[in-house]
Amino acid sequence: MTAIITAAELASESAGPRRPVLLDVRWRLGGPPGRPEYEAGHLPDAVYVDLDTELAGPPGAGGRHPLPDVAAFGAVMRRAGVSQDTQVVVYDGGQGWAAARAWWLLRWTGHADVRVLDGGLAGWPGPLSTRTPTPAAGDFDPVPGSLPLLDADGAAALARDGLLLDARAAERYRGDVEPIDRIGGHIPGAVSAPTTENVAENGSFLAPGTLASRFAGLGATDDTQEIGVYCGSGVSGAHQVLALEIAGYRGALYAGSWSEWSADETRPVAKGPDPQ
Repeated sequence: MTAIITAAELASESAGPRRPVLLDVRWRLGGPPGRPEYEAGHLPDAVYVDLDTELAGPPGAGGRHPLPDVAAFGAVMRRAGVSQDTQVVVYDGGQGWAAARAWWLLRWTGHADVRVLDGGLAGWPGPLSTRTPTPAAGDFDPVPGSLPLLDADGAAALARDGLLLDARAAERYRGDVEPIDRIGGHIPGAVSAPTTENVAENGSFLAPGTLASRFAGLGATDDTQEIGVYCGSGVSGAHQVLALEIAGYRGALYAGSWSEWSADETRPVAKGPDPQ
């Protein structure tokens, strides 16, 4: 099953007999909050899910956006109407990072039918709604493990022996600037692969073949190679995992990412354009 859906396809499915559950996860690093945007207009029947409080645990040892408590995440999804057998479509304002985080969490916890609205809300052709829906509770029971997950040691091992992609902007990878975390730079051996280069100007993903060529140029060899991804806090990294899936590769997410790695002063840090 494809991991993304176009606005036209969603409009058609929403008018059919098996309407997907819609999750609005609008969020931007540094704000403003997505809830007021949701209340001002969202896809009809979409339920708002907050990335900072419902798609992540409290900041701490696991980074700025550690994985949420699995039971709490399941409760959020059931409250939004998600069941084991429902189709789920997640969207954000267009950047795709927050939607990919929700996609990854649902897939990681065993939901088989979840897609991201390609290009986000901006491409929706129909009217928006200001009504907050109250869907019937779903029965989704999250069981982690359906997608590969890395910890810091696993990311370090992949940087040495496999392919570890750094999804942040190139200037943060090089360590030229670091606006958020303790120190700039990258995990030694990681390859710079800004997630912004996976999409067109409108935020829609590039064609699968184009993405496959991009990842091959970064060192991906075949669909059996182990590939890891990290970013600042496990949000844009999920977008990179989604891009890899579209391209035919399987990516493992280092959820703690640079915010966890850089907080540990015993972990090595590389700077500059060279992976090492």
